[in-house]
Amino acid sequence: MSRVCAICGKTKANGGCITRKGLAKKAGGIGMHVMKNTKRTFEVNLQSVKINDGGTVRTVKLCAACIRTGDFQKA
Repeated sequence: MSRVCAICGKTKANGGCITRKGLAKKAGGIGMHVMKNTKRTFEVNLQSVKINDGGTVRTVKLCAACIRTGDFQKA
């Protein structure tokens, strides 16, 4: 099974980890300056759940947001 939610189709997202340097303005400095932006991925919080799908029981991967909504019948 792939890393995709079975209900909403949510997958991993790309982003960056921003490294800053300096003293904040409210602490008396001249502000925080961006030093580098390292690329990273944000993974989906997937859980394996057994659901009732038209009378048959099957295991699917759902994201935590879809589990909280409860739009499915647990087996």
